[in-house]
Amino acid sequence: MRRLALLALVCASLTAVAQLDKITIPAGTPEDKALSTISNENDAQKKLAFYQDFVQQFSSNPMAVAYGNWQISQSYQSSGDLEKALSFGDKALAARPNDMDILVSQANIATQMKNNAKIIDYATRGGKAYNDSLHAAKPADMSDEQFAARMQDSTDSNKSAYEFLETTGFNVIADEKDAKTRMNYIERFTPAFPGSRFEQPVTQYAMFTLGQLSDSARLFAYGEKSLAANPNSMPTMLLLANAYVEDSRPASTEKAITYSKKVIELAKADGSDADQSRKLSAGVAHSTLGYAYAKQDKVAAAIPELKAAAELLRGQGQDQVPYATALYRLGWAYGKTNKVPEARTALEEAAKIPGPLQAPSRDLLAKINSVRAKAK
Repeated sequence: MRRLALLALVCASLTAVAQLDKITIPAGTPEDKALSTISNENDAQKKLAFYQDFVQQFSSNPMAVAYGNWQISQSYQSSGDLEKALSFGDKALAARPNDMDILVSQANIATQMKNNAKIIDYATRGGKAYNDSLHAAKPADMSDEQFAARMQDSTDSNKSAYEFLETTGFNVIADEKDAKTRMNYIERFTPAFPGSRFEQPVTQYAMFTLGQLSDSARLFAYGEKSLAANPNSMPTMLLLANAYVEDSRPASTEKAITYSKKVIELAKADGSDADQSRKLSAGVAHSTLGYAYAKQDKVAAAIPELKAAAELLRGQGQDQVPYATALYRLGWAYGKTNKVPEARTALEEAAKIPGPLQAPSRDLLAKINSVRAKAK
């Protein structure tokens, strides 16, 4: 019998955890009367002291403790003492861990402090709490209609907080400069916000980050999984193609060719309605495709692709690295086929563009010029 009672208690606890917290202080209670007295106080320092006394007086009531500490946190935030604001906010969360309003408040304070680790912590806690609540078990004493209404009310009342935390978490990922830390944030964000509005850019950040970390196995796995969920994602295919073309295995080169051709097909860069984004995607795909052909010693097939890439990428956006990359590859391909004037033209243009391809373009140009000089 005792064992059954314990099981019932555990199940009740699980149900409670799945619900989103909202602080409620019933009217007419000693806590309510104390709060009424505090609200009539206009002096900020006295009000702060009253809230501290309130937390002590009603320390056995988690709702009161959470509310009191939250108000203390907001008081310190207003006065500019963000360390104390964050500390008392955490005390409020300890009492009510799934309160979306407190989590939003804490995320705001952490944002003011530029504390990305704390921001991602509050954001992902809120995301998990919200999504867990969508799968809450129905209490035995509640009708289906009542439960549905309760769930809808909870979803509606917390949606804006959820979306705020989702946006805040994504901004932290986008802002993080350290690749290892960024990947850690991504791995926490993704399960907390399933089906996120930012799923596509987060995927791109993940793949770019794994490339920075030289973790090709995880990059390929992550990219293929993302592509399975969104088969026509041109950004994902471009990142995968670029990663595969740099891999030494022949099968990887074939995959780079497949994905590059698919992007070219989807982008339709020669269409009258093709915008800058589509032309840029097609240009990068042609560049990767040409490079893949060159790696297979199909230089004659590579040159038209690289020429198409250079034409599409010329003047596309402020980032000229893709254009310089296409020119460098084109100069190399021309050099391999002894088309020296064409190689020089491509490499001289690439050498003018600041960035990672500038020095290699100058070096290759110097080699081609030296070969030509010896031939004379």
